[in-house]
Amino acid sequence: MRDCQELVAEASAADVDGWGFGWLKGRAVEGRPPWGYARLLGDRLAQVSSALDLDTGGGEVLNEAPVFPGRMVATEGWEPNLRLARERLGPRGVEVLEAVPGEPLPLSDASFDLVTSRHPVTPVWSEIARVLKPGGCYFAQHVGPASAFELTEFFLGPQSEDTRRRRHPEVERAEAEIAGLRVIGLHTARCRMEFFDVGAVVWILRKCPWWVPEFTAERYRQRLRDMDAHIREHGAFIAHSTRHLVEAERS
Repeated sequence: MRDCQELVAEASAADVDGWGFGWLKGRAVEGRPPWGYARLLGDRLAQVSSALDLDTGGGEVLNEAPVFPGRMVATEGWEPNLRLARERLGPRGVEVLEAVPGEPLPLSDASFDLVTSRHPVTPVWSEIARVLKPGGCYFAQHVGPASAFELTEFFLGPQSEDTRRRRHPEVERAEAEIAGLRVIGLHTARCRMEFFDVGAVVWILRKCPWWVPEFTAERYRQRLRDMDAHIREHGAFIAHSTRHLVEAERS
């Protein structure tokens, strides 16, 4: 294995735009939930006349769907991903809109049969309910509580119980129902993650900056050396992601 400094420098310079993870091939692995979200999403999109995909990233997951409904809209709030999503999805007839986090969606009430998302930043249940038609469905895979916290706590130290419970599926169920949605399906999974070199850790922390806010290789130079030593001794750094599959209807 190359030395720590070289691995960190390479990962610090690598592209992290979009929502693909091909850069990690051979350097990290993550188990997948048993339900197969991309396949289920494709099945749902084939059965409706209008759909909205929230926080689409670079459109990577949505683009896996074999067919789209007559009206297919996607939103994204980060400009580099917005550009990638338009390049990827535009040729397939998808309208890709900029949506500013925390602000209302730029869409009319009761516009869609189906609203979807894979790993929304923060699901705004009132907006999801507003843009769904009566009888419409929200179908999404969310990041769960304390996801990848082994990595977070390696760099930041122990996190509070309140922090660990953020994104808890039962909390989200309650929030969805307050907004007027009826949760009809909720499944959870905990998946093993393995990082085989310190560069993979640097890259994922740049890709997912909320895991270690304000992360830079320079700021965490010593902890990265400690991480490198751990991986060389044990063969990998082990963490666990959490996910839940949500299905909710608007009455």
